[in-house]
Amino acid sequence: MSRPLYRGFSGGGGGKDRCADEGRHYDPKEPCENGIGATTAARGRKRHLAAAAARIGVLVLAAAALVGSVAWAGSLYAGRGAAAAMAAASAHRGYRRLQEQLVTDLLDIGALAGGGLRSREAEACAAEYENHVPCYYNGSDAVDVSDLGGGVVISYERQCSREGRATCLVAPPRAYRTPVRWPSSKEFIWKDNVRISGHEFSSGSLFKRMMVEEDQISFPSDAHMSDGVEDYAHQIAEMIGLRNEFNFNEAGVRTVLDIECGFGTMGAHLFERDLLTMCIANYEASGSQVQITLERGIPALIGSFASKQLPYPYLSFDMVHCARCNIEWDKNDGIFLVEVDRLLRPGGYFVWTSSLHTHRALRDKENQKKWATIRDLANNLCWEILSQQEETIVWKKTNKRDCYSSRKSEPVLCARSHDPELPYYKPLNPCIAGTRSKRWIPIEHRTTWPSQARLNSTELDIHGVNSEVFGEDTSTWDSMVRNYWSLLSPLIFSDHPKRPGDEEPHPPFNMLRNVLDMNAHFGGFNAALLKSGKSVWVMNVVPINAPNYLPLIFDRGFIGVQHDWCEAFPTYPRTYDMVHADGFLSLEKRQKRRCSTLDIFLEVDRILRPEGWIIIRDTAPLIEAARSVAAQLRWDARILDLDIASDEKLLVCQKPFLKK
Repeated sequence: MSRPLYRGFSGGGGGKDRCADEGRHYDPKEPCENGIGATTAARGRKRHLAAAAARIGVLVLAAAALVGSVAWAGSLYAGRGAAAAMAAASAHRGYRRLQEQLVTDLLDIGALAGGGLRSREAEACAAEYENHVPCYYNGSDAVDVSDLGGGVVISYERQCSREGRATCLVAPPRAYRTPVRWPSSKEFIWKDNVRISGHEFSSGSLFKRMMVEEDQISFPSDAHMSDGVEDYAHQIAEMIGLRNEFNFNEAGVRTVLDIECGFGTMGAHLFERDLLTMCIANYEASGSQVQITLERGIPALIGSFASKQLPYPYLSFDMVHCARCNIEWDKNDGIFLVEVDRLLRPGGYFVWTSSLHTHRALRDKENQKKWATIRDLANNLCWEILSQQEETIVWKKTNKRDCYSSRKSEPVLCARSHDPELPYYKPLNPCIAGTRSKRWIPIEHRTTWPSQARLNSTELDIHGVNSEVFGEDTSTWDSMVRNYWSLLSPLIFSDHPKRPGDEEPHPPFNMLRNVLDMNAHFGGFNAALLKSGKSVWVMNVVPINAPNYLPLIFDRGFIGVQHDWCEAFPTYPRTYDMVHADGFLSLEKRQKRRCSTLDIFLEVDRILRPEGWIIIRDTAPLIEAARSVAAQLRWDARILDLDIASDEKLLVCQKPFLKK
């Protein structure tokens, strides 16, 4: 019988954990109160014997299935006429297909766990892996952040390989605590949950203001600043021609790409105005903008303007914002501005705040040259300067295709053979993309939020999606999310959670904030969560081996990314409260298992917060196989039936709080 799933005592709880006694070190082979890591030599031998027996059982069942089908067919043929024989042959073919599927599913149970029914529990990684980010950073190349000078940013181009992935469980730092919950996390976070060196606090940037206290980092409120983010957002709205920032939605602005966002202050402010901001920044060994922003409960992703495109489709964002970001827009023939143009919708805005183009800075001839280059490049992209106030400039991308034919200089339009909707880390392209697309719709002509999430039949036709199919998907997810609440409340989704020994929390309060959907499809799970009134945001991930509906997801006013789940996700450890996967195992099965389920689940464990949740919906055989892998990662797991008439099941897991 499965163990009950619960929110146990954590680093921030009031209970006593005998695995966290003073001076006690974590031992992966030592049992704890919640049963995590409980193993002995005898139990290990039993598991190996059980695994061997299970493998033999799979082979026996497979052989029996094949032999049974032959014997059954022979009995049908015996003593029958020609017509009956033909009917029997037809029935036999159908039965044989079912038997072959049974054999395949049985064999998958063994193979999905990574090449056999391995039951050995994964070991905990060494301490230097606490902030391990594969593809950008390797634990063996650890940097002593105390040696870094102020303002130093370590940037790595994304380079993934099988050798760069950790095959162990990334444990949290010794002093890690359960993260502060939304909306309190906008105001402060626990200091020991992020890696900082102290140099980060010397910056006077509007978006890098923080105060460090004994055990927490707080972010000053606008109420005490005359030049705060509220004034800044109000200024941008006025430069666009709006009364204030509450009118952004009316102007067609919903999704914002914030380049080098500081610590997510702009995104936190705009979220209250129904704008969804995606922060991107380079990998940083210490004081990471992405790590701190996610800790606050604001969307963020590791990404850089280097040599490759960002993993978003073209025409995805209504606004791109860059406040004193370290991007040299004048370099490489303006190719970074071309990338911004690829991401901007027609009529979208590029907001750039920099000291380069102020009157004082332009006294320098070098700055004059840089500014002239950027201004000319923007003009060649058919961008119009709407306004310039002090350090801030607002450009508006053209909403007229004929502008490009009237130009006399580069960049050129992309060739018809170019597919800008498949940008998964492809090299930057110096051509203007998207002008021939049916999605070329000015933002002022689009349906505004929140109606935007419910695409009409005309909008769905652009993506080749039938309105009935879309409507059925919407209804299914509305029902599924209600079922999730019924099955799992108050464990996950309770608005008023209470742990043993805790005081009653003050509503509104939510156990979930950062959610990742591994196989988002149309973004139906995201839509259902918002419809239910939960204050979450969802990173909608479209696997590269799945139909690419990421443009549709962005057109609904959501955010997401393309990703290859055989590679590491571009984020830091412990950044999501819940990971959801619907049909993902079936998708990977059809791809001949390019990597093992254990590899993928190890990555899920890395990005999931302690006491975080995993919800997997798939066919019964694959769910059973996934549970065996979950046991290797020490996840508390339970299988739930969804519908008597369905062969799908739900696997609900909780990641334990591993103490050192």
